[in-house]
Amino acid sequence: MDLGGVGIWNAHLRFGDPAAAAEAAAELDELGYEAIWIPDVGGPVFDALENLLGATRRAVVATGILNLWMHDPADVAAARAALDEKFGGRLLLGIGVSHAPLIDQIKEPGRYRAPLRAMTSFLDGIDAATPPVPVADRVLAALGPKMLELARTRARGAHPYLVSPEHTAIAREALGAGPLLAPEQTVVLTDDRVAGLEIARPFLTPYLQLPNYANNLRRLGFTDDDLFSVTDRLVDATIVIGDEAAIARRVAEHHAAGADHVCVQVLTAGDSLPRDEWRRLAPALLT
Repeated sequence: MDLGGVGIWNAHLRFGDPAAAAEAAAELDELGYEAIWIPDVGGPVFDALENLLGATRRAVVATGILNLWMHDPADVAAARAALDEKFGGRLLLGIGVSHAPLIDQIKEPGRYRAPLRAMTSFLDGIDAATPPVPVADRVLAALGPKMLELARTRARGAHPYLVSPEHTAIAREALGAGPLLAPEQTVVLTDDRVAGLEIARPFLTPYLQLPNYANNLRRLGFTDDDLFSVTDRLVDATIVIGDEAAIARRVAEHHAAGADHVCVQVLTAGDSLPRDEWRRLAPALLT
């Protein structure tokens, strides 16, 4: 499974209409995007993965991320093995610990604790399964130094979400030269900055209430005022608002900082698959 270049990260491909998701995935594959990434908050994520794998011929299909609190390691290993056999090695499991406010609300108060230990235990489970999940077929959602170290030693690499090229450089140094580094980059494709900020700021705000993201941004030098006010400086560091060339420049900055693969999440004012934006970006991102 070679993974370079640029992919697409999109929640509608996971939670939207399966037929529309399959049609869109087939086009992404034809356009030349290297991978299709979908999120997970529990439920039948492997059904969605099978839908996308069945609609594509070449692209890697990946979870960004599979929420470890909501799945049994043995079940995950068995489901992955079945899809791997059926679709020939195009499934990449991104695994993550999610966030305390989310897990404690959905599961039970106090459920989220010792995330590094929880990740280690989950990895032990998928290693002990029959068949196990190969190290080469999994990456970890990693932001801080301890999780990046685990991604280096227990996985193929890391899939950091909501990060800047500065973080990509830090992650590459932590991982070293070998492991896969596949950061997510959120974008708004527009020439109207005011309209772009009206899309970007409400998207970003809820993430800043989640400690893992807030703490990572503080490590990068952002202040509590940046987070509370959702300053333009913070928006611009995490979300590209601009035309195709501006987005291509940011993706190139991630690659220059050490990323092997960048998955682009396109935001729009609507609530549908941004297929026109994906088409417009393809010539700029996939050359």
